[in-house]
Amino acid sequence: MRRVLVTVLLLALFAGSAWAQNIRIMGYGGNDPAIVVRLLEEVIGDELEAEGITLTYEPLEGDYNAALFNALSAGTAADVFYIPVETAPGIIATGKVLPLNGLIDTDPFIDSLVEAYTVDGNVYGIAKDFNSLALFYNRDLFDEAGVEYPNENDTWDTLAEKLRGVAALGDDVYGACFNPNYDRFGAFALGAGWQPFDEDGNTNLTDPALVQAVEWWTGLVEEGVAVMPSDIGQDWGGGCLATDNVGVAFEGAWILGFLRDQAPNLQFGATYMPVGPSGERGNLLYTVAWGVNADSPNRDAAVRVVEALTSPEAQQWVLEQGLAIPSREELADNPFFDTGTPEAEANRVVFEGAAMGNVAGFQFGSVGTAWMTPINNALVAIMTGQASVEEALEAAQDEMDTLLQR
Repeated sequence: MRRVLVTVLLLALFAGSAWAQNIRIMGYGGNDPAIVVRLLEEVIGDELEAEGITLTYEPLEGDYNAALFNALSAGTAADVFYIPVETAPGIIATGKVLPLNGLIDTDPFIDSLVEAYTVDGNVYGIAKDFNSLALFYNRDLFDEAGVEYPNENDTWDTLAEKLRGVAALGDDVYGACFNPNYDRFGAFALGAGWQPFDEDGNTNLTDPALVQAVEWWTGLVEEGVAVMPSDIGQDWGGGCLATDNVGVAFEGAWILGFLRDQAPNLQFGATYMPVGPSGERGNLLYTVAWGVNADSPNRDAAVRVVEALTSPEAQQWVLEQGLAIPSREELADNPFFDTGTPEAEANRVVFEGAAMGNVAGFQFGSVGTAWMTPINNALVAIMTGQASVEEALEAAQDEMDTLLQR
């Protein structure tokens, strides 16, 4: 594990004080160190400084989850650390995460985000920000096809008809881009009413609800209405949309910066996920929470840092910088969402998507992201014509059963 230390110096006034407490924070590398430092400098630094708290940010480069698990096992983990939603159950199961019940008020935060970090009634993380999926569409292609834009009233059936209308333009134009991966398809499985785990922790891949979702998703590819990214030289939905040959992609607000840089002339819109056969929309939450090390010698100060990092002021700053979607419900009425730009509208749709329909955290129990592998393999087999839906799901069920029994 290579650890790069980035020390926040703006609190140096108290560094030599007998009562100053240094709180170590572990998080991602990349752009995150600079963002956290800016947040401290511009928003919450003075407040923490007055309380005698100094901070050290320690980016874990490479495989963050592996590095964090190693640090927790070795007893070298920081006082405060990121808890990615996809590996949260495993991290919490180490017993090294402090329950925050009674220490931090979770009422102001979006319920589904709190639930993603709740185990046996205890809350182990406060989401610092999040993303959900939305439907992004190319306005020009829908205009050219004379098809109504996707909207919040669409069901799977009405959306499919609109996608067929766009695909009818021909010349390598497709209605949508569908990746053979649970990280996007999963929202449709939830929209069909499927539950990833039963009360015993098992996964049923032959559940009629899941079968219905798989048939819809893969059927549009077989029909030629939707295309896999790899078939047009792309590797994700944003790349597909930027080609100007795809009408719809399902992505989070992370697509906005990409489109701004790579497709500045694209006229796009965004709306909510379509209503599934269950009568509800389905969606996934992609988030990272702040957690506190249960073995921290500075628990109170660590909890105080998490409060500051998720305060209304901090989240307002993050929102205005265009960095992420805030996790506090009160920011739903923020004027930022009503500026009338496509980006602001998309951010509003993503924010509200966290509370619409069957929404689940992008997490998979103690097995982590390996849980997706059997489903992804099945989708690939079906969408490339190697197996029928029934054959692929039966094989996936065998894989899943083996995985969950280990």
